[in-house]
Amino acid sequence: MKIAVAGAGSWGTALASLLRGNGHDVILWDIDPVPVTQIEETGNNARYLPDIDLSPGLRATTDLAAAVAGAELIVLAVPSPVMRTVAEQINALLPTAAADVVLCSVTKGIEVDTLMTMHQVLEDVFPTSMYPRLTYLSGPSFAVEVAAGLPTAVTIAAKDLRYARIVQLAFHAPFFRPYLTEDVMGVEIGGCAKNVVAIAVGLANGMGFERNADAALITRGLSEITQLGVAKGANPLTFGGLSGVGDLILTCTSEKSRNYRVGYFLGQGLSLESIQRRLGQTAEGVVNAKAVHLLAQQVGVEMPLCNAVYRLLYEGLSPHKAVQELAARELRHELPDRFIPA
Repeated sequence: MKIAVAGAGSWGTALASLLRGNGHDVILWDIDPVPVTQIEETGNNARYLPDIDLSPGLRATTDLAAAVAGAELIVLAVPSPVMRTVAEQINALLPTAAADVVLCSVTKGIEVDTLMTMHQVLEDVFPTSMYPRLTYLSGPSFAVEVAAGLPTAVTIAAKDLRYARIVQLAFHAPFFRPYLTEDVMGVEIGGCAKNVVAIAVGLANGMGFERNADAALITRGLSEITQLGVAKGANPLTFGGLSGVGDLILTCTSEKSRNYRVGYFLGQGLSLESIQRRLGQTAEGVVNAKAVHLLAQQVGVEMPLCNAVYRLLYEGLSPHKAVQELAARELRHELPDRFIPA
């Protein structure tokens, strides 16, 4: 299969290497010539995946038209703020791709201006004839572990599982197991909102809190994510799966998580600007926090934990004040009102 991967960050590069290792003809595109040149000349992406040898034969280019031409599968691995722009460029090039081309978004985020998930953004850009062929991959998957061939399981969502099956077969490897679901909204909400909770857990650890706090924040964060997803029409069972609690646990419990590290350094007293310079890569949770906050307001879901992260990042709320406010909230039933049997 001829596959184009848009986005040569750590995630796009790892998936491109995986697909190439599965025997596919893969070309990786990025607007930035630095990782493209490194991949072409050295066979690795030192900026985003240092010390990882990529699959032999993986090609890279800064020419999007060349990447898309003849593609049977296009994987979108660009940051959420630029998803619409890149999708519009690809839409203009679709006539040069295979007639039955399938698209797969692997980006976890919500567009802040419209509060659309990435799947909704793609449906806003591409013609209706493409809707069945839009798929979404999410789940607990650090790029460096996938690139190193370590065991990983993910979920692929699509409204038409025939096309999700095509993507599933393309990605499946002895160490990489994809499952299928029709719950696109649930998979996307879980993949986005867990980044915000990871910032909260990192913050708590940076302040010196330990495992009790971690368990409480992860559990209450999952409750908030589930409520938001259900309000958007998702199946609540999705949040007990790989793209829900699985991804949440991974992102909240490892220093490999950029979102966890953002929170940790905030808890240590560093400014957000200095943290972002220190990371050198996008931490989607910073943008996700604003989108989740606005989406929760739009659908009328109370998300005190995610709201506290939003206020920390955008309104100058101090970490200690955030903890005080969360601890002082009115005592209540553990389950949301809508989940309590009459």
